Amino acid sequence: MEELELEKIAEEISALLEGKNIPKLKQVLTPMNPADIAVIFQEIDEEKLPFLYRILPKELAAEVFVEMDGDQQELLIRAFSDRELHEMLDELYMDDTVDLIEEMPANVVTRILRNCDAKTRQTINEILKYPKDSAGALMTIEFVSLIEGMTVEQAFERIKRTGVDKETIYTCYVTDRSRKLKGVVTAKDLMLADSGTIVDDIMETNVISVDTIEDKEVVAKQFQKYDLLALPVVDGENRLVGIITVDDAIDVMEEEATEDISKMAAVNPLEDTYFKTSVFKHARNRFLWLFVLMLSATVTGLIIQHYEAAIAAIPALVAFIPTLMDTGGNCGSQASAMIIRGLAIGEIKPSDYFRAVWKELRIALLVGLSLSLVNTVRVFLMYGSSIGEQNIPTYMFAIVTACAMLVTITTAKFLGCSMPILASKIKIDPALMASPMITTIVDAVSVLAYFTIVTTILSAYF
Repeated sequence: MEELELEKIAEEISALLEGKNIPKLKQVLTPMNPADIAVIFQEIDEEKLPFLYRILPKELAAEVFVEMDGDQQELLIRAFSDRELHEMLDELYMDDTVDLIEEMPANVVTRILRNCDAKTRQTINEILKYPKDSAGALMTIEFVSLIEGMTVEQAFERIKRTGVDKETIYTCYVTDRSRKLKGVVTAKDLMLADSGTIVDDIMETNVISVDTIEDKEVVAKQFQKYDLLALPVVDGENRLVGIITVDDAIDVMEEEATEDISKMAAVNPLEDTYFKTSVFKHARNRFLWLFVLMLSATVTGLIIQHYEAAIAAIPALVAFIPTLMDTGGNCGSQASAMIIRGLAIGEIKPSDYFRAVWKELRIALLVGLSLSLVNTVRVFLMYGSSIGEQNIPTYMFAIVTACAMLVTITTAKFLGCSMPILASKIKIDPALMASPMITTIVDAVSVLAYFTIVTTILSAYF
């Protein structure tokens, strides 16, 4: 639903709550999507939230609960009776239960575990043993498994008997008696086959799977590469232990993208949302990088200070420093953004270093010559035939700025391309080598190149 429409529904629900019109509330909420209901619940007064939540049918309530943010989930859990909590947990898929436990404070976790049955607690503890960013921690154990040798008719009987509590029944996994993964078959394959057909004859044996300890970012890339709806997770002996569904993979992609954006902006990634993170934490996350970049920028200041005599002799030199620094920073940011994206989606590999550098250098040449030409026109328009008391010929000043512009752009493109790839080679997140870092380095290089060219070509006028 559109945001404006949700706001109107939220106002209607608030009015119905005031009037305690429960039948109408059920009529409004029940047909809605769980994600939309969760958005509306954010606008409801906290004191009235448990009452409103209890109006929802049991299955819909569990789906809405999963979509809600951690604070609202904690509020509801504290308001639940043990019976209500037990019923709600029974409706959750295992991966959602594990996610809930990882986000809640210790006293709430204790209560959640106390209201789970022994088998569920054991499963939760097994999943929690996996590294936090691994496929094992991301998977759910609610999947449909078929035994090799089954007929299609037997497969459908098993799906009907066990599929009601599974996260997906569209993709079914075929194993042997010891749970070793043998193949995968879709519901479509089963429906189009004769009832007497053996599952082994229609299953796909070239199965894409991941190990339990595989990094979740790699898992997400598998979904992107192979257009999967679900991905089986196996142990070291190729035994099927769980699956990861596409909705969880999308959450990982969003999380990784958010983390990369934060790093590219020289900000430590947030553990919570923007508004739920305190001002102090925001400041702390930004301070370290800003401090490092500020100290790095002093190099540029020292270079400018070193050439004070040249600036005093030709004040017009100062007017082009911002142009060079900004152009260099922008060129470096463009190159790094393209390379970081390529590395993230697998389009560029560390082994492509020389190909990428060669391409960026050619781009730098074209862009540099074009901008140098534009800047030359600008110089003549600004200064006419000569510059300053020394009557420096404008064409000479144009040559200086054009050469400095070309060197700056080439350097920026080279660094913007090289640094992310080299970072990837040494197992550092390429996103760290983004705009702020590159801009700081390019600033110093561009100013040094500028004054080196100035002192070489215009030394006679000092």
